[in-house]
Amino acid sequence: MSFIGKTIGKVVGGITGASQQADAIKEGAATQAAAAQQGINQQNAALEAFRQQLAPYVNAGTGALSGQQDLLGLNGADAQKAAIGALQNSPQFQALSQQGNDAILANASATGGLRGGNVQAALAQFQPALLSQLIDQQYARLGGLTSIGQNSAAGVGNAGLQTGSNIAQLLQQQGAATAGGQIAQGSVPGQAFGSLLGIGGLLGGLFGGKGGAPAASAPAASPGFNPLFSSAGNYDFVPPKLPVSDLIGGLPTKF
Repeated sequence: MSFIGKTIGKVVGGITGASQQADAIKEGAATQAAAAQQGINQQNAALEAFRQQLAPYVNAGTGALSGQQDLLGLNGADAQKAAIGALQNSPQFQALSQQGNDAILANASATGGLRGGNVQAALAQFQPALLSQLIDQQYARLGGLTSIGQNSAAGVGNAGLQTGSNIAQLLQQQGAATAGGQIAQGSVPGQAFGSLLGIGGLLGGLFGGKGGAPAASAPAASPGFNPLFSSAGNYDFVPPKLPVSDLIGGLPTKF
C-alpha cells in the first residue's frame, strides 16, 4: 500500500471511528434516558399506591369535618337541625333517656315524692341535658376522625412533594443524557469535514508542485539526505506525477 493510500485510510478510519463513537454515546444516552423514565414510572406508581392506602382515612376525615360543621350550624340551619335530630332519634339517646327516666321515678317512689313537683322538673330537665351531652360527645368523636384524615392527607402531600423532587432529578438526568447523545452525534459531520480538508491539503501539497511542472528526476539520495527538503529545510522537491493505476492500487479497499 502506498503512502497516500495509507494516509487516506487512516483519515477515513478516523472518520469511521468518530462516527462509531458517536453512535455508542447516543445509544448509551438512550439507555440512560430509558432508565430515568423507568424510575419516574416507579415513583408515580409508588405514590399512587400510597394514596390509595390512605384514601379511606382521608375520606373519613373529610366526612367527619362536615359532620362537625353541621353540629355547629356552619353548613346552615337545616343541616344543624338534621344533625341534632339524628342524635335525638338515635338508639343511644332513646336507651339513655329511658334509663334516666326510670331512675328518677324509682328514686322518687322510694322517697315518697313520686307526685312532687321536683320529680316533674327533674324529668323535664333530664332529656335536654342528655341531648346536649350527646352533642358534645359526638363532636369530640368526629374530631378524632377529622384529625386522622388531616394527618393522612398531610402524609399524602409530603409523599407527593418527595416524589415530585425525585422525578425532577430524574428528568434532569434524562435531559442531560439525551442532550449528550445529540451533541455527540452532531459532532461527526464537523470531524468528517475537517478530515476531508486534511486529505485535500495533503494531495495539493504532493501534486501541486512549482507552477505545476514536474521535475525530470529526483536527486540522488545520500546518507542523511531527505529528497523532499532542501538544505535550508524548505519543501523544495516536486515528485513526479504518478500513474493513476499506482495511486488507486495503493488505496485500501475497505475502511
